[in-house]
Amino acid sequence: MTFDKTEAKVVKAAFLPPALAKRLDETCTLADWDLLNETERKAAAEDARVLAVNGESIVTAEFIAQFPKLELIADFGVGYDGIDVAAAHARGIAVSNTPGVLTDDVADMAMGLLLATSRQIVEAQRFIERGDWAKGGFTWTKKVSGGKLGIAGMGRIGQAIARRAAGFEMEISYTDRQAIPGLPYTFVGDLATLAAEVDFLIMCVNGGEKTRALVDAEILKALGPEGILINIARGTVIDETALIAALDAGIIAGAGLDVFECEPDVPSALHGRPNVVVTPHMASATHATRKAMGDLVFENIAAHFSGQPLKNPVNPY
Repeated sequence: MTFDKTEAKVVKAAFLPPALAKRLDETCTLADWDLLNETERKAAAEDARVLAVNGESIVTAEFIAQFPKLELIADFGVGYDGIDVAAAHARGIAVSNTPGVLTDDVADMAMGLLLATSRQIVEAQRFIERGDWAKGGFTWTKKVSGGKLGIAGMGRIGQAIARRAAGFEMEISYTDRQAIPGLPYTFVGDLATLAAEVDFLIMCVNGGEKTRALVDAEILKALGPEGILINIARGTVIDETALIAALDAGIIAGAGLDVFECEPDVPSALHGRPNVVVTPHMASATHATRKAMGDLVFENIAAHFSGQPLKNPVNPY
């Protein structure tokens, strides 16, 4: 794919890995939004054809409107719920993302959180570091193998988690908009019923208003005092106030969380709990996967400037 650097005008409006930013700078006319003053931003916005963002970016219709020549919003991430895709498509602006390449890492992280929370691995390390082992053994924990696992959202990541869970001889069921043909797992029509039937519930649904606070007090009550909640989807899918209340009251047994409602702020009420494991939205953050994601962003941008189809277009609603 070849294109004219002087015509390939890109605005980087969020953090991108240095290797990707360097590659864009070498092949395109790149402007870093965060480093520009107001006058420079106006000039860059007037000419930009591509806006490069990441999966945590908030790209509103108002922000998009600042870019009269915009043709593509290239998202470094699989999630695009922060991008007003409808507003972009209404103006004929394409949106691309990076699905597929991060599936394995996110599925690995989901299983890691499930194990760490169920077996209280983080608290066990603190137990040793406090010198408590000399006073007696660590508390008994919850068995994982052979347990009942529910997956909310059976897309690429959900299915990858299910394949891993099968290795633990878990009984797997799921909920989604509809049953997915060919899957050897039990379909359950709604989240509350699924939560009531399982020992572990992993959230893999998309973010956005349709799934905001999907896990509320009712779902947590259904999951029950032996149930463990894992979230590697979006922080917005869980009502964090309801979750904290449920943990305080023993309504659920624990939670493993990689994503939060107001990142990077994690409620202090989730800190230091033996039955809660929190990680800083790092499920896809391995060297290999972030390189693959960066490559895919570049390939989408290069394809656009070369007049070729995008590798990963986000379809209209």
